[in-house]
Amino acid sequence: MPLPRTPVAVALVSLLALGVPALAVPAAVASPAHPAVAVRLAPDSPATVTVTGEGSASAAPDLALVGAGVEVSAKTSQAAVDAQTKAATALLAAVRAQGVADRDVRTEGVSLSPVYDNADNSARLKGYQAAQSFSVKVREVAKTGAVLQAITDAGGDAARINSVVFDVSDPAPLRSRAREAAHDDAHAKAEQYARLSGRRLGRLVSLSEDASSSSRPAPSTGDIPGAGMSAVPVAPGEIRATATVTAVYELD
Repeated sequence: MPLPRTPVAVALVSLLALGVPALAVPAAVASPAHPAVAVRLAPDSPATVTVTGEGSASAAPDLALVGAGVEVSAKTSQAAVDAQTKAATALLAAVRAQGVADRDVRTEGVSLSPVYDNADNSARLKGYQAAQSFSVKVREVAKTGAVLQAITDAGGDAARINSVVFDVSDPAPLRSRAREAAHDDAHAKAEQYARLSGRRLGRLVSLSEDASSSSRPAPSTGDIPGAGMSAVPVAPGEIRATATVTAVYELD
């Protein structure tokens, strides 16, 4: 009578039928007393360490982005448009006189809207409000105050300074320095963890950059009325670029 085959014996027979050399199996494994056995065929995966590196770099700004415009009110829509056109023309002429090139001045918006008097729960038409806004790029930071003063002088009560933001014209070198600092920070952390674990730092397995890494221009000043802007002081500060990376290293 043929002997009953165990699951392990069946597996060995199948391997031999396929021409695959049989693995050395302890006697206890082949015994019916041990019907289930896990055999690890692959070696252990290498140990790894995952770290996050942060870096930053700073530089003095070399340009200012000025948000400016004009806003006027009049009894009729035509009168409002005419007053707005006159004020905007004077503003543009004053900006050009400060050495700002035409390519660095752009119209951001033009509007004309009715103005109502809501007293006594009734909407009565009072007139019209016309406005035009511009972005002005000042490539000489030291002249930012003079440009602001020229805008307010030319526009008078109609002039508006909406924002002033300082930045760098080419952020690529600044971001590159921030990335280098983030990479060095991640590598230093990984080396420390390897040393603390009694291991040596191995090869770099993967490296990814946080998509939120960016440069940070100086914040805007908010809405500033045109009047009373004589001898405008500005503080450009510095521009900072940040980078964050995640690195995975093997441990030898």
